[in-house]
Amino acid sequence: MTLRIFPITPEFAAEVGDVDLSQPLSGTVEQAIKAAFWQYGVLIFPDQQLSAEEHLRFARVFGPLETSIAVHQPQAKLRLAAEFADVSNLTVRDQLWGEDSRARLFALGNRLWHTDSSFRQIPAYASLLYARSIAPIGGHTEFADLRAAFDALPPDQRAALRGRVLEHSIFTSRAKLGFHDFAQAERDALPPVQQVLVRTLPQTGRESLYLASHAGRVIGLPDAEGLALIDALTTHATQRQFVYTHRWRVGDLVLWDNRCTAHRGTEFDDLRWRRDYQRVSVADVANSCAQAQLTLGP
Repeated sequence: MTLRIFPITPEFAAEVGDVDLSQPLSGTVEQAIKAAFWQYGVLIFPDQQLSAEEHLRFARVFGPLETSIAVHQPQAKLRLAAEFADVSNLTVRDQLWGEDSRARLFALGNRLWHTDSSFRQIPAYASLLYARSIAPIGGHTEFADLRAAFDALPPDQRAALRGRVLEHSIFTSRAKLGFHDFAQAERDALPPVQQVLVRTLPQTGRESLYLASHAGRVIGLPDAEGLALIDALTTHATQRQFVYTHRWRVGDLVLWDNRCTAHRGTEFDDLRWRRDYQRVSVADVANSCAQAQLTLGP
């Protein structure tokens, strides 16, 4: 049966049907999925039945896999293999976490608008999130189209933003929530990095904002002015006309392009409802500044 693509909007987010990701894919199907990924930014594959290895195998279609930052946490005990980000509210004993658990307080940062791993020197290219169990109420994921958001800016503002560089850090986003409980080893493993503010996507030639809650400084601007610019652009980019809200079903696998989308999880009763989502992220080819041939700032 031929792969079917059903756009949710003409240019952003699409559902993909008639494909079983538990099976190896032909080269033709892989290329069709990649083409849809570059066009729509977010792809939803409903009703998948995937083992961990099948999830990883499909992710490798897009490139080399990242290792979870949880490996840098002191005395880390992982519930999943190191290639997975554990986007759940479960402990290593498969029980609901406690209200004051470190994992819970850290994970609250996922409710801020972000793009995965922009705080790494080589950020994430694609992410693939798979729902094994869902909360009956809440717990949606919102995605913002940062390409459309850039296109909607006035021409003079677009010109002024090209070539700008932001400093990103995982500790910046967590500090916004008052979370500072990091060991020195974690800070040493994840130093601040620089990423461009406007990216050009090589497969389509489209330009896109590259924004995340991890961004805390605009290179070359006073701190207060830089933060005001980041906040204003984030507010602009996450207006309702740029946002798709995904309401999860068990078995959904959602694939998104981190280079041109931002996302956030919405609130749910995480002390009552079991929610088991597992994410694999694929590393980009290089730092975004290197790809744009920009010189890093101080």
